[in-house]
Amino acid sequence: MTSSRGDRSGIACMLMRGGTSKGAYFLADDLPQDPARRDAVLLSVMGSPDPRQIDGVGGGHPLTSKVAVISRSSEPGIDIDYLFCQVSVDRPMVDTTPNCGNILAGVGPFAIERGLVQATDPQTRVRVRTLNTGTVADLVIETHDGVVNEAGTARIDGVPGFSSPISIDFLDAEGSVCGALLPTGRSVDRVAGVDVTLIDNGMPVIVLAASSVGRTGYEPRDQLDQDSVLKARLEEIRLAAGPLMHLGDVREKVVPKVILVAAPQAGGNIATRSFIPHECHASIGVFAAVTVATACVLPGSPAHALALLPEGGIKVISVEHPTGEFSVRLTLEGEGAGVKVVQAGLLRTARKLFDGTVFPRWDV
Repeated sequence: MTSSRGDRSGIACMLMRGGTSKGAYFLADDLPQDPARRDAVLLSVMGSPDPRQIDGVGGGHPLTSKVAVISRSSEPGIDIDYLFCQVSVDRPMVDTTPNCGNILAGVGPFAIERGLVQATDPQTRVRVRTLNTGTVADLVIETHDGVVNEAGTARIDGVPGFSSPISIDFLDAEGSVCGALLPTGRSVDRVAGVDVTLIDNGMPVIVLAASSVGRTGYEPRDQLDQDSVLKARLEEIRLAAGPLMHLGDVREKVVPKVILVAAPQAGGNIATRSFIPHECHASIGVFAAVTVATACVLPGSPAHALALLPEGGIKVISVEHPTGEFSVRLTLEGEGAGVKVVQAGLLRTARKLFDGTVFPRWDV
């Protein structure tokens, strides 16, 4: 980007809220093609490593230290390719292993804004391939006269106010990172002394009953985030589960996530407390919600034992979290041990916050 103090060229960047996350969105052509060089630029732009990210545009938290790299796809039937980058706040690390469904929500609006997709009235459908995992999703964005409509009556817990709805349907999220929905082939495994479900329907997740680690699953987020004893126990389980999920040594990885489940308490179908993986989430991530909802329909899973499931082959599962709920729509085939999730869908919102130029440090 720059080779001397006298040559400071910036990079076009759009800051967007996607779902309950916030990130910097870039065109792939505006970033270095070499991954190591690209990551160095992203670390500098976000201000990492530094707990406050004071020298960058990051927000000092994993949910606000995210990046989307966007390009027009050359794959037949795909409109947009999207690379998700989780930029570590306090370490010089950029992880492109996982998906992020919240940041995905902003990909369609960004692609329309940048002219990669031609808008149609009254809606524009954008088919997006996540390069991290190959997962394909259809996004439907409300548009008018070629412009993204951000005003609307949709709301999601964890975000103030109302916005235009963005419908997301995942076409092939199953086993996106681990290679199979259930990497061990079982809906329940005994790992580090507790019963868990090791599952990946868009996000590698370890699902376990909160009671199995001595918690209720209803504790406030801040209380759990300060619970060093619990965090050490969850990391023990996570490290033991990594190889079983075909992820190897996960000490330096942001996956798998860990989700504590309990019986629903606020009119939903399952209560959750999500760890991402070393901080307790104020809500729950998109793919984590899809994955834990999937665990709820699998007989034998700790989640299945605690969930109150609706009837029918299409189930809208309300996943309770510390700041509200997240509804996931699952389309199922079969019953009992032979049940299969054939499609997962949900609603998100997104909003453009800033569009301009960011500047990496002069010495990057």
